[in-house]
Amino acid sequence: MACVQKKEKDKRGNCTILKIPDELWDRIRIILPKEKPSKTVGRPIIPYRKVLDGILYVLRTGCQWKMLPAAEYGSGSTCHRRFQQWVESDIFKEIWVKLLQIYDGLIGIKWTWQSIDSTSIKSPLGGR
Repeated sequence: MACVQKKEKDKRGNCTILKIPDELWDRIRIILPKEKPSKTVGRPIIPYRKVLDGILYVLRTGCQWKMLPAAEYGSGSTCHRRFQQWVESDIFKEIWVKLLQIYDGLIGIKWTWQSIDSTSIKSPLGGR
C-alpha cells in the first residue's frame, strides 16, 4: 500500500500519519472547545488543528515541547498548555471514544471477546 500525502514510512516500512487527515479532523473538531475569534487582542492565535498536530508530534516522537518545530505546529508552550487543558477536561477521552466508534463502524470491534494477562512474582524485599 502506498503512503498518501501527509504520511511517511517509519523504520519498519509502515505508514505514519504526520498530520490529521481532513476527513478525520471534521469529526474531531466538534469535540474541541470553541476557538478564540481571529481578531482577538493578545498573542497570535494558533488554530486547534495545528495545536493537535503538534501534540501528536510530541507524543509520537518523544521530543520536548520546546523543541517542537514552531513553523509547522506553533509554539511548543501553547501546544503543551492546550494538552494540559484538554487532558484536564477529558477532551482526549472524548476523542478516543469517537475514534473507537469510527473504527467499530469501519472495521468492527469484537466487544464480546476480552483477554487479561498478568504475572505475579515475589517482592525482592519480601513486601517490606
